[in-house]
Amino acid sequence: MTDLENMLFLKLRPASDHRLADLTEPILAEGERVLQPFQGIRDGVVFTDRRVIAVNTQGFTGKKKTFVSLPYNRIQAYSVESAGMMDLDSEMQLWFAGLGVVTFEFIAGADLASLARLIGEAVLA
Repeated sequence: MTDLENMLFLKLRPASDHRLADLTEPILAEGERVLQPFQGIRDGVVFTDRRVIAVNTQGFTGKKKTFVSLPYNRIQAYSVESAGMMDLDSEMQLWFAGLGVVTFEFIAGADLASLARLIGEAVLA
């Protein structure tokens, strides 16, 4: 079972292939679109136009996967920390009602501004 309290996703980078999008496609709602997929070492995160889907790969072979749906309408607050001169990583924290904080750490080069715009538009709508 995935620990949903204070989840942390480290070193996410923009996914260069369609593997994550294809993996999450069967669970998307009608009309829902994948906007930005990010890949970690084994895990991944997909930002759609309605929610964040976290994909947790488990086991030795990696065939077992857990999907966690985090709808934007449950976000109460968020923060964005840009990369600095010595620290090249950036970070986004989302506070979900009834769940707690979820932290996403991105490597340099991730388009955090467009993610912040996406979350802002979803939260303020």
